[in-house]
Amino acid sequence: MRVLLVEDEPDLGRAIKRTLNREKYIVDLVLDGVEAWHYLDNWTQYTLAIFDWLLPGMSGIELCQRLRQQHNSLPVLILTAKDRMEDKVTGLDAGADDYLVKPFGMAELLARLRALQRRVPQIQPQQLQVGNLTLDYQTHTVCAQDSLGTQQVIVLTAKEFQLLEYFLQHPNQIVTSDQIRNQLWEVNAESVSNVVAAQIRLLRRKLAQSGSDRSIETVHGIGYRFNSTHVSQ
Repeated sequence: MRVLLVEDEPDLGRAIKRTLNREKYIVDLVLDGVEAWHYLDNWTQYTLAIFDWLLPGMSGIELCQRLRQQHNSLPVLILTAKDRMEDKVTGLDAGADDYLVKPFGMAELLARLRALQRRVPQIQPQQLQVGNLTLDYQTHTVCAQDSLGTQQVIVLTAKEFQLLEYFLQHPNQIVTSDQIRNQLWEVNAESVSNVVAAQIRLLRRKLAQSGSDRSIETVHGIGYRFNSTHVSQ
């Protein structure tokens, strides 16, 4: 799940990002509203956004208003030191889905993000299944079922889990290395030319335990394809 975090206090922004990363979120952290709008205008895969109210260039309230004017239903959590009832009403009327007053605990922040996900269940189903592979978001596990109905748990790292999720969301489609990199790595992450190929090799090795390693095909000169016929029961 990809989150756009807009916070102009660098220390707080980094602390929130570390917390979300530990919870398997992919986080793009930006420091001002204008840059945030550029991200929103050029990236369509965000599933949650966290906006500070007072930002350089464009406030979190303005970002919310712009999103809603474009009929963008991206769930937004506003962070602010403003704690008056009138301020909360202003934030919610601008299009925010929730409002968290500073200072706050990280446990409460995570709980509010989980609540947002429950309110908009289409963001992420509880499970994703293709063929004999089932990816479970609640337990963050992947299971493979053999012809006898026996379930085998495949232990994946966070990045392997995200990579498999992306393939399961696009079965039988050719996806390029750039598409995978843009989806699974943060915008400003250090670019390594073979990072996608290396991650796919690791995932194939794990899938080999269930006999599903051939499901990820290399389409030479283009990218990769997850062939669901190779994971059918």
